[in-house]
Amino acid sequence: MADALLAVDNLHVTVEGKEILKGLTLEVTAGQVHALMGPNGSGKSTLSFCLLGHPKYTITEGRILFKGHDVNTLSPEERAKRGMFLAFQYPTAIPGVTIANFLRTALKAVRGGEVPVREFRQLVKAQMKTLGIADAFMNRYVNDGFSGGEKKRLEILQMAVLQPQLAVLDETDSGLDIDALQIVAAGINSLRAPTRGLLLITHYQRILNYIKPDRVHVLVDGKVVQSGGPELAQELERQGYKTFTMPATAGQPV
Repeated sequence: MADALLAVDNLHVTVEGKEILKGLTLEVTAGQVHALMGPNGSGKSTLSFCLLGHPKYTITEGRILFKGHDVNTLSPEERAKRGMFLAFQYPTAIPGVTIANFLRTALKAVRGGEVPVREFRQLVKAQMKTLGIADAFMNRYVNDGFSGGEKKRLEILQMAVLQPQLAVLDETDSGLDIDALQIVAAGINSLRAPTRGLLLITHYQRILNYIKPDRVHVLVDGKVVQSGGPELAQELERQGYKTFTMPATAGQPV
């Protein structure tokens, strides 16, 4: 656990008095992509929000270690400054705030100082090209009237601009058609780096056709019940989650 970029140890989390995560343990290593898969209601989004410090989620037991430091008590802003990032499943619209202003303000907050205009423009333009985003995009209001594909591309653009050490991608593939999925996947692949870890949360194997994970974890009823290589995702595609969700009987794995 000491060598892990992210180490989640025996995490128990409640939401409005109901326990959702029930002893979840998970590690993500720098330079790797880890896929977290599970059925609806298993706790995937709860984990993503908890990792970034959403106040609605209460940790009753366990730790979240980022680069060896316990971040349980840190605010979302402090976690972002330390290099953690969350791409939302349902990004929020912010009418009246342009993408250009939003990104520059976010970058300034993470860096802790002003960002030269020329440097900012060069950085953003290079990443927009990778994601197939037109220049006019920067003058639009954040997620206001966006399609599903545009919202997800903006999430990846934010990640590319902020350059976090840990990126948690919560069902980035949801609501995307095949063309948008390929573009978003290409953007994520371009951000793979030896110093960066990616936790890709998804229901389906389809995004893993374009982003090959180093490790796959199966989350059921608030716990990781199995981990393995990319072949585990293919097994889930063939058999579904029934192997892990059916009641235990003699000789039958759960």
